[in-house]
Amino acid sequence: MDDKTIRALGDGLYDAWRTRCPIAQLTETHPDMSIEDAYGIQQRMIARRREADLRVLGKKIGLTSKVVQKMLGVDQPDFGYLLSDMVCGDTEAVPMASLIAPKIEGEIAFVLKKTLAGPGITAADVLRATDFVMPCFEIVDSRIRDWKIRIQDTVADNASAAMFVLGGQAVDPRDVDLGLCGMVLEKNGEVAATGAGAAALGSPVNCVAWLANRLGQLGIALEEGEVILSGSLAAMLPAQAGDSFRCTIGGIGSVSTRFV
Repeated sequence: MDDKTIRALGDGLYDAWRTRCPIAQLTETHPDMSIEDAYGIQQRMIARRREADLRVLGKKIGLTSKVVQKMLGVDQPDFGYLLSDMVCGDTEAVPMASLIAPKIEGEIAFVLKKTLAGPGITAADVLRATDFVMPCFEIVDSRIRDWKIRIQDTVADNASAAMFVLGGQAVDPRDVDLGLCGMVLEKNGEVAATGAGAAALGSPVNCVAWLANRLGQLGIALEEGEVILSGSLAAMLPAQAGDSFRCTIGGIGSVSTRFV
């Protein structure tokens, strides 16, 4: 795919984000789009958003569940960028006016105290580089109409990232088994999903190691102070105005949010 087309598609996704008007599936009109083409489109979209002096706060990892990978016909996760206009605090309301068709996922967020630069990063390296972990929600949204996506579409669309909500607790990752910790996700006061750390590539730590090594291939490091969303521990749930959610992760704590 040539640079002109990559820029045009990135600009189209930026306009869809800005106007909250979704666009048609990219891979319908560009069926030969590669994963690397899609990351180029993602970079263009992020560059356009950063024209407003937004900062990169970290990265997100998606498609860590084997079930979701099978659904999209892929054998690897993907990643996107977290920008400074995406973050919400615990219990803070999420405005529906800024979203198109949001869904919510319960995850574990890592906050780094050291830089991780792949390749060759191991799970032990991730633990040594992590300052603390927190319960979090990732709110995903698709600028592609009706969530009609293939892997290339979601990669181009910044891995469908929209917003994230960090919990109030900070826990040393060495004090909890991140592969075994259980998660309960409640929607409007009722249990809607359950999961465990092992749902994300066997452990969320493995997800962060994968990301550091994948980015290392591109000459990009995970920097000190960055927030890394390690991937959903259960199925994503649709959200609409009036819905409230609470995610509790064993040994780590809880996070709550509502949509208005």
